[in-house]
Amino acid sequence: MRTNINKRRIVQIEETIAETPTVKTLVFKDSLSYSAKPGQFLMIWIPRIEEIPMSVMINSKEGYAAVTIRKFGFGSTALFERKKGDLIGLRGPYGKKFTIRKNCKKILIIGGGTGLVPLLRLVSYISKKKIKSTIVMGARTKEEVFFEKLTRKIIDETGSLLIVCTDDGSYGIKGSTVSVMSKLVRDDTFDCVYTCGPELMMKGVVELSNQNSLPVQASLERYMKCGIGICGSCCLDSSLVCQDGTVFNEKQLSTMLDFGISYRDKDGRKVNYA
Repeated sequence: MRTNINKRRIVQIEETIAETPTVKTLVFKDSLSYSAKPGQFLMIWIPRIEEIPMSVMINSKEGYAAVTIRKFGFGSTALFERKKGDLIGLRGPYGKKFTIRKNCKKILIIGGGTGLVPLLRLVSYISKKKIKSTIVMGARTKEEVFFEKLTRKIIDETGSLLIVCTDDGSYGIKGSTVSVMSKLVRDDTFDCVYTCGPELMMKGVVELSNQNSLPVQASLERYMKCGIGICGSCCLDSSLVCQDGTVFNEKQLSTMLDFGISYRDKDGRKVNYA
């Protein structure tokens, strides 16, 4: 019998992992989340607080999954403060997944911050298919680098390459993910590009991909209240990110005039990126 993904499931947090002082991973048992496709997301309910969208993090245990939170707003802070044994609610997984084209034999993956979460699920997926990839992992400082050891463990036997960069040069290569990508596409050949992270970063990745005639897919983040296409809070031009995405390709992105320019806050007001 097929489980209704729209029916809220209550799960217990079985492990918490401190990634950085402001980033934490919460592990729970849930078969639907465990089977989520790369790029899909959950609606996470924090009892008596809020319900927020979160990408599905991988976990090595059968039947388990996780979410990774950066302590920032009201809902994310409340979720960040949950402890082992606390209960949360889940709906989903929702959204469209990253797709691997048949001719993609060498992949470039660009991620920043918690945008690495859906990309790690993608990395895990393509590693099982022995597809070679170059992964660029970006952060502002050394203290904000996380998932490096996990990523190296996933790609250990595939011949894939991990490049870590920081804006201030305190760890890895000094520079942004976009500047690192610029050098990579100049010196090497790739079949396709996948990205997730801050939208201004992704805009740079998409523009570089277009300039080099590389197919690109980006997983976008927008404020969501329902996750099922009813509230319209996640609208991006004529698209609903929860239903039409969150993964969009270069053709779809080319029609989105607000991509990398503005977003909508909780009140639905359009706010320009600084």
